[in-house]
Amino acid sequence: MSGPGDRAESLSRLEHRLDHRFEDRSLLETALRHASYSNEVARAGSQSDSATDESGHESDHETTGHNERLEFLGDAVLGLTVAHALYLAQPDWREGDLSRTLHALVEGRSLAKLARSFDLGSMLQLGQTEQQSGGHDKASILENAMEAVIGAIYLDGGLPAASAFVERAFGDALSADAPPVRRDPKTELQERVMAIEGSFPAYRVVVDSEVDGDEERFSVEVFLGDRTLASGVGRTKRAAERRAARQALARWCDEHPDEG
Repeated sequence: MSGPGDRAESLSRLEHRLDHRFEDRSLLETALRHASYSNEVARAGSQSDSATDESGHESDHETTGHNERLEFLGDAVLGLTVAHALYLAQPDWREGDLSRTLHALVEGRSLAKLARSFDLGSMLQLGQTEQQSGGHDKASILENAMEAVIGAIYLDGGLPAASAFVERAFGDALSADAPPVRRDPKTELQERVMAIEGSFPAYRVVVDSEVDGDEERFSVEVFLGDRTLASGVGRTKRAAERRAARQALARWCDEHPDEG
């Protein structure tokens, strides 16, 4: 079983990976402590309190904080710092490009991937149930921990430290030559068609081979009223719809070159 010295050494290595040396390391400790761990400590302390009360002795139990408040703060800091970096790096992008790229960078899968790159999972303090269910690699827990760490960096070093960390962490995605995240073709087609026609396109399955694994199992058409805009095929209905939307979008843009 690892002792305090081992934990301190592991925290030092994590600080090196984060490239931020904490003035108040307790902030980092709290950021890595899941509520399930704190709840177990609190329950154990309550049981200990009951036993000592019955014997007439005082308890020295102290409640252990967890990372949910830091997660809340880190989420806000992350949104601000990424938005600011994108705003400065991409003066020619429209609001939609900025918003889509911001969302793609700060959404759960992106943050879980970032947490794994820093090996946060191995440093988390979890309750036994979460440990047994693979909590050290659970995406939602990693996402929240990453936000909490960003919140801790902000409290420890202020906005300059948090901004510097975010810019390092996201690297090329925040560079001036990074491409914007494109809209899902179904969403973009829906928006463009609605703007001109005042109604939404719809999709229908024309063919289903019912053969699992067939790369062209589904054939789908996208239509507007009684007019077919395009068709697409795919292994899943969703893939076929996306291909149909992409084809329809290309034709729509050719037909309406001055629209948006």
